[in-house]
Amino acid sequence: MVQLHVKRGDESQFLYSAAVHEQLETVTRQITAVYNGRLKVDRICSEIPELADHGVTLPPNMQGLTEEQIVDLKLRDEWEDTCVPSGGPVFRKDEIGRRNGHAPNDKMKEVLMRTMEEAKALISKKQVQANVCVTMEMVKEALDQLRGAVMIVYPMGLPPHDPIRMEFEDKEDLSGTQASLQVIAEDECQLWWAAKEMQRGKKLQDYVGKNDKTKLVVKIQKKGQGAPAREPLVTDEQQKQMMLHYHRRQEELKKLDEADDDSHLDSEWSDRQALKKQFQGLSNIKWGPR
Repeated sequence: MVQLHVKRGDESQFLYSAAVHEQLETVTRQITAVYNGRLKVDRICSEIPELADHGVTLPPNMQGLTEEQIVDLKLRDEWEDTCVPSGGPVFRKDEIGRRNGHAPNDKMKEVLMRTMEEAKALISKKQVQANVCVTMEMVKEALDQLRGAVMIVYPMGLPPHDPIRMEFEDKEDLSGTQASLQVIAEDECQLWWAAKEMQRGKKLQDYVGKNDKTKLVVKIQKKGQGAPAREPLVTDEQQKQMMLHYHRRQEELKKLDEADDDSHLDSEWSDRQALKKQFQGLSNIKWGPR
């Protein structure tokens, strides 16, 4: 299988394996699905700590309002009595007024946080260093783990406006957010390798030959953005090592220069005639008055 190291810009994303005879149309769509799936997992994981600390999201018309404003406007959260965490809620006020403050107890909070870490590890960028290829099955497994943990803590479900539920149901609204700039639609995705766009109508072997053991660094980006920047000749880590080696070498040369000092030649131990003078009784002769 050909191993593709997928990057966005200069940042590593994940490893993906594909047969050399596969159509690039299929490869591109699968890589896009994994890429967007990882983003979805990250978005859900970013909301899990808020859910664990402050409970479910308030209705949009109540978010950001003070208690006095809610009373004055006669607003009511109709989901407050329905979406109750297992074991009963613990009140932790949300200072920004986004969530209702009825948080899960410590045991249920631990379930959410532990599952979040497991899901993040499954699709982490560290899998690149571990030489583990990320598949769509792994992304779905991470989503299933998160969905299961939320169902354990909130058996009655989350309100329909909660961003976590919207993510699970693929109803998330990312318009106007930074997250929307990261998502790449399947029909807008392009793969680039060696400053060349990998055309969807071709096969992978049209670019890499028939060697199934090939490893490539490919870059994913939106259509119309042009060719991505070339990979640097040396990585940041390699450059740091080179600078460290240069600094050490400079220190060594400095010490060698200091060792070339000839002042030691005036020392008694360096006198080649010392033994001869000692036998002749001339070793302790001093000139001048006593």
